[in-house]
Amino acid sequence: MSASRAALRAMREDVQSLDIRDVTANWVNAAVLESQIEQRIKALADLSHTPLFFGRLDYLHTTQEGQRFYIGRRHVHDGDGDPMVIDWRAPVSQPFYRASRKDPQDVGLRRRFGYTGGDLTAYEDEHLTDPTEREQTSKLLQAEIERPRVGPMRDIVATIQPEQDEIVRSGLTGTVCVQGGPGTGKTAVGLHRVAYLLYAHRERLARTGTLVIGPNRSFLHYIEQVLPALGELEVKQATVDDLVAHVEVRGADAADAAVVKGDARMAEVLRRAVRSHVVVPTEPVMVVRGSRRWRIPAYELEEIVAELLARDIRYGAAREALPQRIAHAVLVRMEEAGEAPDDRVQDAVARNPAVKAAVKAVWPAVDPAKLVLRLLSDAEFLAAHAEGVLSEDEQRTILWQKPARSVKSAKWSAADAVLIDEANDLVQRTHSLGHVVLDEAQDLSPMQYRAVGRRCSTGSATVLGDLAQGTTPWATASWAEALSHLGKPDAAVEELTAGFRVPREVIAYASRLLPHMSPGLAPVSSVRETPGSLVVREAADLDAAAVRACEEALAHEGSTGLIAADARVPSLRSALESAGLPCLAPGDETTAASRLTLVPASLAKGLEYDYVVLDDPMSIVTAEPDERTGLRRLYVALTRAVSGLTVLHGGELPKQLG
Repeated sequence: MSASRAALRAMREDVQSLDIRDVTANWVNAAVLESQIEQRIKALADLSHTPLFFGRLDYLHTTQEGQRFYIGRRHVHDGDGDPMVIDWRAPVSQPFYRASRKDPQDVGLRRRFGYTGGDLTAYEDEHLTDPTEREQTSKLLQAEIERPRVGPMRDIVATIQPEQDEIVRSGLTGTVCVQGGPGTGKTAVGLHRVAYLLYAHRERLARTGTLVIGPNRSFLHYIEQVLPALGELEVKQATVDDLVAHVEVRGADAADAAVVKGDARMAEVLRRAVRSHVVVPTEPVMVVRGSRRWRIPAYELEEIVAELLARDIRYGAAREALPQRIAHAVLVRMEEAGEAPDDRVQDAVARNPAVKAAVKAVWPAVDPAKLVLRLLSDAEFLAAHAEGVLSEDEQRTILWQKPARSVKSAKWSAADAVLIDEANDLVQRTHSLGHVVLDEAQDLSPMQYRAVGRRCSTGSATVLGDLAQGTTPWATASWAEALSHLGKPDAAVEELTAGFRVPREVIAYASRLLPHMSPGLAPVSSVRETPGSLVVREAADLDAAAVRACEEALAHEGSTGLIAADARVPSLRSALESAGLPCLAPGDETTAASRLTLVPASLAKGLEYDYVVLDDPMSIVTAEPDERTGLRRLYVALTRAVSGLTVLHGGELPKQLG
């Protein structure tokens, strides 16, 4: 360990000592090289609390018999260039995650290392080819999974399971959808898949880009340190709202309006509305060049316009092509008259004032935001383009009661911004990335799936979610439907059913809700049995009971989350402050001195705490517009605990909990 840390320090010093003055032709090259060197130095940072390696493989029959490899988060080599630590993503590291007694994969010994505060304190050996050694659960592996969670989410590179590793190492060209219940590690799998793809296809993804999409800022803040810890510093993160931020969102829709606006049928309404701006030509175009006049009759213009419409290309691309088509028709006439025009003449004709005027009249520019503004404000315009697509009731549902006067004054909702993004793509193609990871995907509307799909139309995606945790009125009913809207209908759907985070007693309690909210979904089977991890307590004074339960939880090592219905948060915050218990908000980083977070149930998804105190389950259920959504919200809240869950209730518990 000491030698590898010294070697990593030498690698970093080598990069810092590089002199680029004699190898750069100009200041641009110098700036690019300096930026690359800075990124390389950052990637070679030695984090004192993060061990360089966590495992060792002793092979039986490699090129050198008995060859030994240390497996770690990044590659480290000595002064001669020989590897000291092998990157976990390298092919030679794969048996660390996949080898078993049934299939040892030429591994004689697999060693796991245990650490305390970055110091190597233990190790555990498995002799995979020794028939006399009894197979048993790794205590170090279990200790790593159960290690107290303080601070942001950490990587699982030392504890990746075989079924997770198969997903992590699947190829770049195909899209993968991972259905995983609480605690199955689907988020970590998605992030480690990004790290693996960047290792295996670095040049390609450096050109095309990668993006991680999460449900909210709190979630993104929670996961933001995972990829840098694995040496990947360039992956961008965003929410769906960030992707479609063409206008400022200042309003909110009623649930029924949001459902209609998020329906995939709105794409057809928008397509019709955009194309309605095209006008059939009725006048000829007369182009004057020198002493000659060239006339393109209206019927020929109509044929050109009809051809462009039939090709169904982007509205803006067709508008750019139209002057060139008209100019080409003029050039044909010039050639027939004995002239020999070239491309420069065609470009000049395309810029002719008469041609420009014709294009403006026939194929006018369309502003996507103004188009959506008109659709939501003008009942006649909406009816004309929604006929046969939306019912009259649905049209009335999405029409604004008080039409806005301008794009800036409109109180746009999040669903409106997605509509503008769709319209924007109809006008001009959205840039596609090489790979996109979409987490908590079950909560997206069909139109939001389309917005994400546009960002990876020529690339691939990793879709992560749990149908049982869909808590929006428009939550997807099936992955087949979601992937169709995403534009990836042929994606492979993988299911993770082994739970590693939530104790068996807790997940069994939460799973009582499944038949009532997501019938047909298999419950998670937890590998961790933790007696005493579930406490259900009735209390006359919920605020006082919550304070007492938080104090009990804080007596243990690790983080504590107090989860409650959103309306209960102010009262609970006041009670905690009165008791001298300062609390963090979701997304704030926990520290050794500040380990209690007060979490509204609406923001609990994707977060995890060592101990969870759940306030009044019934108030969480009744806060939602319908029972199914309320039960799903409660299911999410019940499954945030790693070591212990205390459920507090003042009245009746939801009957579905038994």
